[in-house]
Amino acid sequence: MSTAPTQVEPQTTIPPSFEGDFALPGEFPLEAGGVLRGASLRYALYGEVNTARDNVVLVCHALSGSAQVHEWWPAIFSAQGLVDPEKDAFLGINIPGSCNGSTGPSCINPASGKPYRASFPLVQIPDIVHSQALLLDSLRIDRVKLAIGASIGGMQVLEWAIQFPTRIARAVAIGAAPLGAMGLGLNHLQRQAIMLDPAWKNGEYSPDAPPRHGLALARELAVCSYKSGELFCQRYGRKPDRSGEDPWQDAGLSAGRFDVSGYLDHQGEKFNRRFDANSYLAITRAMDLFDPTRGYATPSQAWGRIRARTTLVGISSDWLFPPADVAAIAKQITAAGAQCEYRELVSNHGHDAFLAEPQALLEILRA
Repeated sequence: MSTAPTQVEPQTTIPPSFEGDFALPGEFPLEAGGVLRGASLRYALYGEVNTARDNVVLVCHALSGSAQVHEWWPAIFSAQGLVDPEKDAFLGINIPGSCNGSTGPSCINPASGKPYRASFPLVQIPDIVHSQALLLDSLRIDRVKLAIGASIGGMQVLEWAIQFPTRIARAVAIGAAPLGAMGLGLNHLQRQAIMLDPAWKNGEYSPDAPPRHGLALARELAVCSYKSGELFCQRYGRKPDRSGEDPWQDAGLSAGRFDVSGYLDHQGEKFNRRFDANSYLAITRAMDLFDPTRGYATPSQAWGRIRARTTLVGISSDWLFPPADVAAIAKQITAAGAQCEYRELVSNHGHDAFLAEPQALLEILRA
């Protein structure tokens, strides 16, 4: 049985106390061998960093998120028991490759004076984390009390815990693991949907004529992977779509349109208004390549570097990042001698449960 959806009243919905752009070094080297020149990170700080500079909570966002944590995860501000909403400072950092403030494909490439578009270099999760570490250095934050994130945000948390073991006191990664074959296949299909749109033009589309149909379809495929079959069955079943001017009446009509189709198309249309197709490709490629044990002699050697008190959360109905995969990582971390526990959020909301049922998530984290 799923936990009933509960809305959390956020401790604050006000904008950040400070928002800015951090300039990365003139040439920021990337793991794949390229470089980012003249790049920057957009970040937002909520609250005040204390004198000891030890009250910072790093909130890592998912694929389409941003540094504006209050817009997509306001529940974190009221997570008593996990954080101290009255005393902690919350830091959101937009990842490079995004279209929400940090340097990404739509930004100007200093080498050409034109937007990067499809030529944007491959940025991977280690690159994202190393860029964030430089930002924290500039803010004189040597150690964060908590790093927390879900999906690709959880990937960042795990990478942080391995790459910078002394800089994280507690790590919470939700619905995050290296993608399996099904997840890799779905990401491939989403990118294909974008690149097969006639407006794609090899990624050199103009801002006023992007591949809207392809990006919308990619988002609709992704939404299917973010939800569960049980949830779709409960919400939509085989109900006809009544949103049109001439809704069909016979559920068996071959040309009929179902309610779930209207929902998915709506999600695609909304996404088109706020995201860039080249950024979508860049970030899903980073997700595909996530493997925090790569480069180490054994997985145990990588996981054994972790010093943070670590919690991994699996979601019972998540088929993009199956809970068994998340639990297996928790066992590997423990076997490597690091402190890690696994907890499971029981929900029929699928991968999106961390957003759809924040109260249930916070309750299992407080336990």
